[in-house]
Parts: sequence; structure tokens; C-alpha cells
Amino acid sequence: MDFICNRSTLSGEVEIPGSKSHTIRAVSIGALAVGESRIERPLDSADAQSAVHAYQALGAVITTEEDAWAVTGVGGRIQTPEDVIDIGNSGTSLNIALGSCALLRGGLAVLTGDSQIRRRPSGPLAQSLNDLGAGVRSTRGNGCPPFVVEGRLRGGDTSLEAVSSQYLTSLLINTPMGDGGTRILVPVLHERPYVEMTLDWLRRRGIRVEHDEELREFHIPGGQSYEPFERRIPGDFSTATFFICAGAMGDNRITCLGLDMNDTQGDKAVVEYVRQLGAEVEFDDEKITVRPERLRGCEIDLNATPDALPMMAVLACFAEGTTRLVNVPQARIKETDRLAVMARELGRMGADVEELADGLVVTHSNLRGADVNGHGDHRVIMALAIAGTMASDKTRVRDADAVDVTFPGFVKAMTQLGAEIWSVYE
Repeated sequence: MDFICNRSTLSGEVEIPGSKSHTIRAVSIGALAVGESRIERPLDSADAQSAVHAYQALGAVITTEEDAWAVTGVGGRIQTPEDVIDIGNSGTSLNIALGSCALLRGGLAVLTGDSQIRRRPSGPLAQSLNDLGAGVRSTRGNGCPPFVVEGRLRGGDTSLEAVSSQYLTSLLINTPMGDGGTRILVPVLHERPYVEMTLDWLRRRGIRVEHDEELREFHIPGGQSYEPFERRIPGDFSTATFFICAGAMGDNRITCLGLDMNDTQGDKAVVEYVRQLGAEVEFDDEKITVRPERLRGCEIDLNATPDALPMMAVLACFAEGTTRLVNVPQARIKETDRLAVMARELGRMGADVEELADGLVVTHSNLRGADVNGHGDHRVIMALAIAGTMASDKTRVRDADAVDVTFPGFVKAMTQLGAEIWSVYE
């Protein structure tokens, strides 16, 4: 599937779907808990369904209705899966489930995913799980899926370079159910807000974790259990990023509904990013309205918010002078190398973009329509589609099917805002 986009003015309200990060944590923790949990307003997307299928394979009973999911957990007694667990395109589900498979008391589990997932490294997590008593090996010996998991978390000490926060999140969710206590040293930590989100989930579920203020050392008692819960999933700031940034461009004015600025999501920082560039932002309960003002380039540290990189690169094209998006090397190990991909594809649209080792330098540019490739990366696809609504001529975004990973309703939301965008199939 491809997207065709014409120059358009975007105006109106958009309902932001539930947070993918919260939904996947809710599924995994509910599956590990004793009793039945209820997840209200979950994100029903390909990635979230990957988490559902993984934990169903590990023994949880999960029923999914339109507005609420019910999860009957296994109480930490993970079942040996009958078949290979295919995680699809969901890196978060892969990493968290990898740790859960290390709770097996017998048998083994095999986890794999699509072609992108099989290129994404999880070696540091696998090594830490091995340090703590499990037996995890990459079948190709490259630290990427497929993984075979056997053995069980006994506890102990490990040092983890969390170049992806998902590695640490997996250990934090699963080691409390191991046989003994765990000590985790974290010499490198990217994406800190995602770890803080995980810690908030653990606190709410009665899990004891001790850590220092810098999140560099954790002590986790073993033999703990999760309490079931009922929780409403807040709107997803990672998805809202595309509309918050779009509201700051051209003659647009966009109101995002269902967002809670008090939530733990790190990508709420995007609101401050667009303010730094000069956009006008208004708050009203769970509404955030963004409208353009004179945008001026600046330097923005994206280490805590790597998912914002594709859309921030598009927005930077409309700021006077030069914008530096820096300290985000982990953007290279997402669904694609997002630094290289965004530099290349925006370049095709006439943007002046310089690729750094850890970021992008974007100089004010007038975008023109072009034939660009989404590379099967949902965030790149949405960013390029919105860029297409600001370009002078028609834009075609190829390989756009992966938008369903996060926001199956993207095209519908865009057309309701006035975008001339449609899907084509060949």
C-alpha cells in the first residue's frame, strides 16, 4: 500500500488513540499477575496485538473487545508455548516477552518476528538474562531474533548498557518473579522516561524495586507477585507528536483530544519542543491546541524521545535558520535507521538535511512533492505523509502498510482534519 498526499490545510480536532507503551505494559503485567485485570481504552494496533498473541502463547487468557480487554494472568507460572512465538513488528513486545520466557520452569520458547525485527539487536538484554540464570541464545549468533530461551531467572548481578530502554524495562518487569534477588547496574541509559513509566507500573502493582536517583543501580527482591488491576490507557503522546507538530506548520490549527500532561510518557516533551521553535500551544483539560507562529531554529536534545525524531525533522524544515536534533544515536536501531532514512527521504523532497552520528541538522527548506519510501516504518510513514500535505506538488509515500503498527486510523484522522490523502494498492 502507498499513500498519495496533496498540499492541504489541516484544521480541527483529532482523537488520539491509547498509548502503545502503556498498552503493551498492561498486557504483559496483566498476563503475569494473579487473577483478572481489565484494560480500558487500549490501543488496538498490530504491535499491541503482537503482545496479546505472545502472552496468550505463554498461558494467559486474553479477550479483546472494542473498548476494553480482559486478561487472566498466569501468576508467574509461564506455560511452555506449543509453537514459535511470532512477535510481528513489535520490538517492545519482543523484549518484554523475552524476559518473561526466562520464567519458564521447564521446556523452551522460541521468539521471532518480521524481517525488521530480525535485524533489531537485543543482545545486551539476552546477555543480562544469561547473567541472571536463564539460557538465551540468538540462533544466528548476531544478538538478533530468532531467540531460543530455556532455563530460569535465578537472580544475581548483571550490568546492562540500556541503549534501548526496552532492555531495562524487560528486566524490571520480569526479575521480580525470579527465584532470587537481582542487582542491575546501568552504565548507559537512553530513553529514561520509558523506564520511569515502567517503574510507575511496578509501584502501582505492589512490586518492590530500590534504585538510585540517576537510575544507574537497581535492587529487586525475587519471589514477588503482581496484583491484578483495572486501568484506563491514556492517549499516546508518541502518536500525538505527528499532529502537535503538524499544527505548528503553515496555516494549520489542530486540537489533540485525550492527552494527559501528568502522565509518565516521555513524548509529552514534544509540546515543549514545538514551543521552543516558536509555536503557540493552548491547554484545556485533556485538549492540546497548536497553531503556527514564526518558527525559529534551535537545538533540541531528543535522547529521551527518539520516536519524535521523524516528525521533528519534518517540522524543522519550516523553522527559520537551522535546527539541530541531537543526542539520539538509538534512532538508528529502531524499525529503520531513522537518521539515515529521514535525511534521505526529506532530501528527495528538497530539504536541506545533514546527517550526524547522533542526530540531524535541518536548515529551513521549501518542500516539494516527491516519490518517497516509508521503509515499512510506521513513524517515518506518518511523518512523510504529513510532509506531503505541506509540499508544493503531489507526494507518494511507498511501503506505507506499517502505519497499522501504531495508528490504523491515521488516514481517517487526517482526512477529518482536511488532508487530501488516500491509500492506493498495486
